[in-house]
Amino acid sequence: MKHLKSIYLLVVLMFTALPTLANEHAEGEELNIPEIVLEHLADAYEWHIATYEGNHLSIPLPIIIRSGNTGEWHFCTAHSLPEGFFFNPEAHGKIYEKMADGTSERPLDLSITKSVLQIWIVVGVLIIVFLSCARWYKSHDAKKEAPKGFVGAMEMIVMMIHDDLIKSSIGEKHYKPYAPYLLTVFFFILTCNLIGLIPVFPGGANVTGNINITFFLALCTMLAINIFGNKEYWKEILWPEVPMFLKAPIPIMPVIELFGVFTKPFALMIRLFANMMAGHAVILSFTCVIFLGWSMGVGYGLGLNSFSILMLLFMNALELLVAFVQAYVFTMLSAVFIGLAHKEHHG
Repeated sequence: MKHLKSIYLLVVLMFTALPTLANEHAEGEELNIPEIVLEHLADAYEWHIATYEGNHLSIPLPIIIRSGNTGEWHFCTAHSLPEGFFFNPEAHGKIYEKMADGTSERPLDLSITKSVLQIWIVVGVLIIVFLSCARWYKSHDAKKEAPKGFVGAMEMIVMMIHDDLIKSSIGEKHYKPYAPYLLTVFFFILTCNLIGLIPVFPGGANVTGNINITFFLALCTMLAINIFGNKEYWKEILWPEVPMFLKAPIPIMPVIELFGVFTKPFALMIRLFANMMAGHAVILSFTCVIFLGWSMGVGYGLGLNSFSILMLLFMNALELLVAFVQAYVFTMLSAVFIGLAHKEHHG
């Protein structure tokens, strides 16, 4: 009964506060849902916390850029850009520099952006989690005492990914060198997805919905596949066991197989990027519908508010599932592709 009263109070506060917020926004400017969604999905040079009465509360992040005109390095924040540099709205707010000939070019940018800071937070969380688990194993005999609680849950997840996914997909002969990488990838993606669902700092950044991040993860898998693939793997690519007219004089099958070397990591990159970006976009869109309804009137506000809250609860619950599924699918496909690069010769 106490929990029902708390939920009821939360809903009442939400219904009474949202009209005021919507009116404040409506007085300033028209609500542009696509612009708001894309702004929240994009990377940024500061971490926006909240907006109150037109004042933005944000955490400034260090900007590190090298001038193409003078070659000098500049260290600043988003509120103190050096002369000649500006944020280009046509390039998703990236920093550009006005050159001597009047053109604008992208300088060398090593800034600590929102996505970079979120990655550091995720790395810090993973270090704390696994060091705490290692401390338990160091002080206990795992053969005589089984871990409980959080350490037991982590052991269950690690053994599930290690035994049921990595070992079975790659094979008992070749899986050990790849297990640390694949486990790291799984927990990195999972933690990024879960922290990204937290709407306030230190969460909310769209790391796995950033194609640069998914590109790097897919590139690492591509290198693991092709650098350490055995001769049978390359034989099936360069000289597959198909009729001769498909290999010579026109190498149709080798070209198709070589094309597959790049399409496999490309599929990994797009799958993770598109699924996570779409989930964040849908949640942000339903959030904006709440404000849109109140700006149209109390009647529309009550109706759209109820619908949007129900859909937000559903989408957030679904995103919790998707956070695990996408980490699992990326790890599984990477393990399968690595396993295909270690085929055994069959006479």
